[in-house]
Amino acid sequence: MAGLRLGPLLRYADGSSATVWVEASRPCAAEVRCADGAGGAARTFQVAGHHYALVEVTGLTAGTSTAYEVFLDGSHVWPPPDSPFPPSEIHSPAAERDGSGGGNRDGDGGAHGGDAVRVAFGSCRWAAPPAGGNDPVGPDALDGLAARLAADPAAERPDVLLLLGDQVYADEVSDATRERIDARRGLTDPPGAEVADYEEYTWLYYESWRDPGVRWLLSTVPTCMVFDDHDVIDDWNTSAAWLADMRGTAWWRERVLSGLMSYWVHQHLGNLSPAELATDPLYAAVRDAPDGTDVLRAFADRADTDPESVRWSYRRDFGRVRLLIVDSRAARVLEEDRRAMLDEGERAWLRAQVLDRPGSYDHLLLGSSLPWLLPHLVHDAEEWDAALCRGERGARWARFGEKLRRGADLEHWAAFPESFAELAELIADTGAGADAPASVLVLSGDVHHAYVAEARWRDTPGPDARVLQLTCSPVHNSVPLTIRVGFRFGWSALARALGRRLRRHGRCPRLPVTWRKKGGPWFGNQLMSLTLRGRSARLRLEQAQQDGSLATVEESDLTS
Repeated sequence: MAGLRLGPLLRYADGSSATVWVEASRPCAAEVRCADGAGGAARTFQVAGHHYALVEVTGLTAGTSTAYEVFLDGSHVWPPPDSPFPPSEIHSPAAERDGSGGGNRDGDGGAHGGDAVRVAFGSCRWAAPPAGGNDPVGPDALDGLAARLAADPAAERPDVLLLLGDQVYADEVSDATRERIDARRGLTDPPGAEVADYEEYTWLYYESWRDPGVRWLLSTVPTCMVFDDHDVIDDWNTSAAWLADMRGTAWWRERVLSGLMSYWVHQHLGNLSPAELATDPLYAAVRDAPDGTDVLRAFADRADTDPESVRWSYRRDFGRVRLLIVDSRAARVLEEDRRAMLDEGERAWLRAQVLDRPGSYDHLLLGSSLPWLLPHLVHDAEEWDAALCRGERGARWARFGEKLRRGADLEHWAAFPESFAELAELIADTGAGADAPASVLVLSGDVHHAYVAEARWRDTPGPDARVLQLTCSPVHNSVPLTIRVGFRFGWSALARALGRRLRRHGRCPRLPVTWRKKGGPWFGNQLMSLTLRGRSARLRLEQAQQDGSLATVEESDLTS
């Protein structure tokens, strides 16, 4: 009999359909049955000896919630009979919130008629230890959200949870995973106590997503995900020199292919709508093959060697809220003479999505694992380092710049100055005029603290929309003292003066925008939430507490 190894994860949800992801112990038919008669079924597909299904659930009624169960070959596998949690439910948004927008912009609710869209987000979640074990990095913010929703199923819940990178840590494994690696292949040969192949990647997902509270949370709150560096390795795609060094090792190719394959299976598939899945040739080929491993491996190889041929970015519309998740890792152009955060095709895609049907959305959310706006000194140091690396001060400084770039992780948007400026220009274009949204919000993680920064344009009137960088991490990880001190100092007047000196030495051009900190920095395991209603936007930041709850540390109106 087939058993449920992992999941279910509720991924996509609109007014009439949803997708539910599962991993089974053997080939089987996976079925989702809803209390209101809606449902769906799918055969599993096979990758590297594992069996997965993404079930499309149809027949949902907009504006309602329905409990669901999962069956494998007709046998009930979810929820477990002894589950302490409420039934997993699919919450279908009201019909006017589905699709890609439209409607009017009048009144408090606009096209929503007063109904709100709620978005929670964060990044950097190291797997929590088993219940009762010592947790060296403190309480998990996702466990806190799960506990609150389980205690009161009628409580306000996110319409979508955005996990903005580092869902698993391939290069920083737990003691339990280290022991499994040692028993399987030993720790002597590279990559040592890091995951080496697809099988070991699955251990990370089991460890992270089998946490009881998080497993239930992911079964009942829709999620969107994107990778960051630790999903593959720290500093992934920092520079062309870094990549050349990695490709010179004996173990890198298997690591990166396995990382991309496991990401496609566990995270990327669920980001796509049923309509996108229906026309995706790779998804069809993997499902149709008796064993999809070779098909998926060939795709991963192409994604690694020809990244411009693959797109990981995607779009989701929630009525008059447009969400664009941007790949700021694999889409990079790394050659120093044309260095860019996004390749040409990715830039064209992003611009097309932002400018599609002006006036059809009230809020534009740009999800990037890496912040666009950083503390001023950090930004200036990264842009200065980029100038050194491209030879602005000569070969000796270039060698120093590359060493510093890797050692200090100087590879955010600021380290790609032309891309930083292009994003500023794109935001200015979409945020101006009669059709401008009320806000353009850049949602990011990565830097193990939270803050709010507001952008201002220097030489132009700038957009009419309010433009804010909202950064939130970690969900569950450590925050070393050096990070706390460094990022606090990075916003100071003294740091800005030091940054100006670095910019002069690097002959860096004048920035098109300036920005100021509006809130933070906040440190701890935390989640940010947005409530978007009509043309208003409210922010709430919550931190995980030792008693398992979430405590609000900041709440503010972003559009007043």
